[in-house]
Parts: sequence; structure tokens; C-alpha cells
Amino acid sequence: MREIKLLDCTLRDGGYVNDWNFGHDNIITVFERLISSGVDVLEIGFLDERRPFDRNRSIMPDTQSADRIYGSLDKGQTMLVAMIDYGTCGITHLSPRSESCIDGIRVIFKKHVMREAIAFCHQVKKLGYSVFVQAVSITSYSDRELLDLIDLVNELNPYALSLVDTYGLLHQDNLLHYFQLLNYNLKPEIAIGYHSHNNFQLAYSNSMEVLREPSERTILIDASLYGMGKSAGNLPIELISMYMNTNCGRNFNISQMLEAIDISIMPIFQKSPWGYNLFFYIAASNNCHPSYVRFLMDKNTLSLRSINTILDSIEPEKKLLYDKEYIEQLYCAYQSNECNDEKDLKILSDAFADKPILLLGPGKNMELQKSHVLDYIRAVSPIVISVNYLPEDISVDYAFLSNSRRYVQLNNRILETQEHGSRTVRVIATSNVTNVKNTHFDYTLNYSSLIDRNAEIIDNSFIMLLHVLVKTGVRHAACAGFDGYSVHGDNYFSSDMDYRIAREKSQSINQYVIDTLKSLSGTLDLTFLTDTKYTK
Repeated sequence: MREIKLLDCTLRDGGYVNDWNFGHDNIITVFERLISSGVDVLEIGFLDERRPFDRNRSIMPDTQSADRIYGSLDKGQTMLVAMIDYGTCGITHLSPRSESCIDGIRVIFKKHVMREAIAFCHQVKKLGYSVFVQAVSITSYSDRELLDLIDLVNELNPYALSLVDTYGLLHQDNLLHYFQLLNYNLKPEIAIGYHSHNNFQLAYSNSMEVLREPSERTILIDASLYGMGKSAGNLPIELISMYMNTNCGRNFNISQMLEAIDISIMPIFQKSPWGYNLFFYIAASNNCHPSYVRFLMDKNTLSLRSINTILDSIEPEKKLLYDKEYIEQLYCAYQSNECNDEKDLKILSDAFADKPILLLGPGKNMELQKSHVLDYIRAVSPIVISVNYLPEDISVDYAFLSNSRRYVQLNNRILETQEHGSRTVRVIATSNVTNVKNTHFDYTLNYSSLIDRNAEIIDNSFIMLLHVLVKTGVRHAACAGFDGYSVHGDNYFSSDMDYRIAREKSQSINQYVIDTLKSLSGTLDLTFLTDTKYTK
């Protein structure tokens, strides 16, 4: 007989936002408010044997730990479930259902281990638990593979099989196609669940489509308070419960949900917001694992057009299984546009010969200690080369561009330097940077010959320019605005130039530059006019 049920996953999926550290009081508040709201199923967190017991966290090593947090609470008529990511919590960490407050176990797994995971589900069922089979990344399944899974699930006869849209890729047509495959082939007593993510802002509308779809079996919809969850977040439970009250004959107490949001969830959101954003849109629109997008965006060298081009080249079977070495290879291949740069290097060698050279970077000290830089320029009249930026009030002879993203931002400034049809700033670009309409590069140098493939960040722009100087025979240069990186994110005079990876890896990046300067000593010696972490 058809039933519509609502499952809250705040304490489990929401935990990706705060490492499950809700605090004990908030855990109890969320639990009690959701029980009072009338949700049918409440997911109390992860079971993960790798994590120690912590009463402040909703991730627990075993069922006994869950009982220490929730066992004394009144669960009313609500079914309590916990989740196990297959392989992270062995069967020995589960007490029999009769000895635990937990009624059901949800087991998530990836396609390539579905047979082993279903075998584990049989063990869980023997302990008396209601078993929920959670097919992670449902969009990675072909119809044949999904039918194979259904055969295994029918033999298991669990409480439910859920469509898990891990990366928020489903649109209405393919969602209903998967739903119908399950509905027509699963045993009638097995519920169908739907767990959405909001990368395309479709979690709410897709869930309504599932609820509208004709079916005589139990339908289970996952949601969380205020949509709390990893990546773009989940279906907001306060929205779908309102819809269910109006259209599905339910009577959830939404005020209790709103109280939980106000008291326990909003303080977390204000510190670590979730929800739709450009990052997760890019991942979803390319049907790929978000870590690929994070890797490319952390480079801070690519325009969005370039990122999309690289993501589009990922082999279909690798789209949803992140492979760091593979994406690094694609990145290098994309950047490594080969060119013959002998002529341009010779021209630059002649231009730089026996001339004082001043390199300008965008560090904060370019502004704080500008007087030192101006004094040096007045005293020696050097050739001035800026790196991936143009200072507002210092004349520059050459702009070195190795970063496509920065080039797009600078293009208008470069055009503004034209006088009587010719630019006052000559552009030295590496071959990975593609010029746009109405601009040309005066010199183009091979990207692949300037990078360090053994470095953590292979295309550090400062180091690349130093390699250019070595190739052009420069023996000494002065530097300003190359401050080095800081965990505090105050690396640049303009905050919009800052990027996350430079903060997180600041110490190792600084040490890499220090080591490179030592290796170049005697070949290329540098004098720093402004304070820097590279000489400490």
C-alpha cells in the first residue's frame, strides 16, 4: 500500500559541513525537535569504526556509542537509523537490534563494490535491523548495472533501496527513468528512497516529481534542516514537509523544524555556509566529481572556459571517480601548447643585456613599501617587468603573463596602455595563455620549458619568470612585491587576488621558492627591495 515517508539526515549528511561536531546540546535539540515535528525516519549519524567516541559529534565507532548519546531519549513513533559507508564499520561493531536504540542501518556503497556491500547488508539484516540499500552516485549506473543491483536487492529484501544523486546531476527525465526501473522491477514491499543534492537547485522540484509519480509502494524522501549537507546542500526539510502537508495528507509540525534551524543550524551556516554556488554548478554541469573542479580552480591559473574544456576531456569512466594523477596530466597537457620560442628568447636576451632588471609582484609590500621601489627606479632606471598584474602608478616595460585567469582580468588594462597604435607595455606570455580579440602578445614562450613538474605547484609564476631570466642570460635582478605566502590570507595588496591553496600550503610554497633561489645562486642572484619570506 502506498505510503509517503520523510527521512531527516541533518545529523548525518549535515555533518560533512562541520565534521559532525554539532555539540551535544545541539544534537539533542535537533533530535528532539525533529521527533516532535513528526518525521518518519531520523538518521542520527554515521557509524565509523575509525572515529573515537565523542558525545559532541554525530559520528560514532559503533552502535553502543550511539546508545550512549540517544539511548535515553524518547523517539516516539519515529524510526531511528544510522549510516555506514561500506568498509568503514565492520559487522562486529554492531550490537543486535534488540540491544540498541537504532532500528535501521543505511549502507552506502559505490557501484564497483555493490556485491560485497549487499553481502554485508545480509549480515546487518541477520542482526535484526531494517536495512536501507543506498546506491551512491546513481547516475554512474547503466540500466543493465542497475537491474543487476535490483536482482541482488530483491534477494536481500531490505526495507528500502534509495536513488542517491550524490553529485546533484539528475534532471526530471533521467530521475524518473531510474525511478521507473526500480518501481517496475523491485519487489512491491521494498520502499524506494530518493536522496537529492542541490547542485542544480532541483532537489525540491525533483522530490515533488518523485512524490507525484504513480506507485503503490512506500516512497521515502530524504531531507535536512535548511538543506544542510555537503557540496550544494540537500533538500530543505521545511520546504518538502510543507508540500507534503498540502498535497500528501501529512501533518508535520514545521514550527518545530524552524525552531531547530534557528537554535542549532543557523549558527553553523553563518560560519560555514552551504548551498548552490558556481563551484558545484561547474561540477554538476560537467557530470564530474567535484574534486576535479576543486583541483583546477585551486590552480588559480585557468579561466572558467579553460576549466570547462579540461573537464569535458575527462574519460566517461573516470568522471565520477576522482583521480588526482589523471587530472594533473590533463591539466599539464592543456597548458603545454608548444611553440618555437628561440627567436623571442633571442630578442629578449638582447633587450635585457647589461641592463638592470626590476621584477614587480602583487604582494602587499608593493604598496606598504612603495617608496623603496620608487627610489630604486629613480636611481638606476631599470627595465621593469611585472608578473601577472599591472601596478596602477608605476610604469612597466614588460608584463609577464603565465596565468590565463589573470590575463582575462588584465586585458582591458593592457589595451589602455596603447599610445598611437602601439602599447607602452610589451607582453611576454607563456604558451598556455591564449590571447583574446584585439590583443596580441609581443613574445610567446614555451610553458612546458618553464615549469617544474616535481613541484607541488608546478607553475609558480615567480619561478617561471626566473627561468626566463636565466634563459635570457640575466645574472642579477631586483625584486619587489614578492612577499611570500601566509596562512592568514594577506598575501596580496588586493584581496580578490588571494586564493585558498596559497593559504593552506603557504609554508611549503615559501620553502620551495627559498630552495629554488638557493639552487639558482651564482647563476641568477636576486636583491629584494621589499620585505619577503623568501630570504628567511
